[in-house]
Amino acid sequence: MNLNEKNVLVTGIASNRSISYAIAKKLSESNANVIIAYQNERLKDRVLKLKDDLKIDLDAYQCDLSEDSEILSMKEKVVSKYGNLDGIVHSAAFAPREELSGKYLDNVTRNGFSLAHDISSYSLTALCKIFRDSLNESSSIVTLSYIGAQRVVQNYNVMGIAKASLETSVKYLADSLGGQKIRVNAISAGPIKTLAAAGISGFNQILDIYEKKSPIKENITTSDVANVTYFLLSDLSSSVTGQTLYVDNGFNIVGY
Repeated sequence: MNLNEKNVLVTGIASNRSISYAIAKKLSESNANVIIAYQNERLKDRVLKLKDDLKIDLDAYQCDLSEDSEILSMKEKVVSKYGNLDGIVHSAAFAPREELSGKYLDNVTRNGFSLAHDISSYSLTALCKIFRDSLNESSSIVTLSYIGAQRVVQNYNVMGIAKASLETSVKYLADSLGGQKIRVNAISAGPIKTLAAAGISGFNQILDIYEKKSPIKENITTSDVANVTYFLLSDLSSSVTGQTLYVDNGFNIVGY
């Protein structure tokens, strides 16, 4: 089933290289009503310039996902214009750059740990909690993770722990919302050269390893992730919830 005229909120677009941008593009090509949330005023002009690329009447709302008041304000505006949502794409993650290098214990701080968990994990729960009464039955929520949640990845550090929290949240949220037939899933994507990835020390080496070691011997693209997100948002995945799906050309199955 396509997503024609379904209302889908997409967070986390920062540029046309963002995974969430590719998702928004895929949804717009399916005639979904794509609603964009961007973090702050600094990103506003950049995000609005993507309107022509996406070929949609782009509605963009400024929303810092670390502030419940801003999520609530966005919800009121979105519901007033579109009615209830049929899907949410959560693509928000952050940790202090200086904590994304070296050994975890050498660089982690209490503030960095709290910040990474708040933005990278709790923000999904906050979105679900605030939009809970404004989601249609059979809605679908998708978030983005990474294998660093389950394996030690050099330099990923505190972000890996935050993503582990995110993946566990997906299970509990799926249980909490299942009575409304609302699904919650995560995609664990292979490494992609985005603005966010640029903050991880040695990221180009990670790309090289994935290309050499994954069964398909290629790195993935943002379009690969967008295609699986489409599946999870559509009724084709009506019986799938609480899962983390790997979109990484099989890298997660490889041992050394």
